[in-house]
Amino acid sequence: MNINIIAVGKLKESYLREATFEYAKRLSGFCRLNIIELPESRLSENPSQKDIQNALTNEAKLIEEKINKKQMFNIALCIEGKQLSSEELSQKICDAGIIGKSTINFIIGSSFGISPNIKSKADFKLSMSKMTFPHQLARILLLEQIYRAFQISNGGKYHK
Repeated sequence: MNINIIAVGKLKESYLREATFEYAKRLSGFCRLNIIELPESRLSENPSQKDIQNALTNEAKLIEEKINKKQMFNIALCIEGKQLSSEELSQKICDAGIIGKSTINFIIGSSFGISPNIKSKADFKLSMSKMTFPHQLARILLLEQIYRAFQISNGGKYHK
């Protein structure tokens, strides 16, 4: 199984990059993990709604280039998505493989979110919480949950 984290923006803090490396190492026994960082659109301090929409459209074009293959299962992380337990996420990952999807793309947008166009193309919309997290921290939380999901599906002790 291939797992792609498609994220708009780069991790700026060294401690977040270190956490990413740690989870990438842990996940290497379960899947091929690829972290694809896409450039975030530059916006002024107080962008207009039109500026935000243009930025999301530009970011969507970059995301779309990464998610348009039939063997991919695309999961958009967005506030209006469905919240899952760790066990349910584990089952969602297993189910993707059962239906013939060899790659799961988890899509994390910029601080302004993900374009509605990308959300409409997603196979599933996932909400990590009703709380709001910085998108950089969301990447680490997602990696931990993916690792936990693989541990659950393989009967590992990490989840207990």
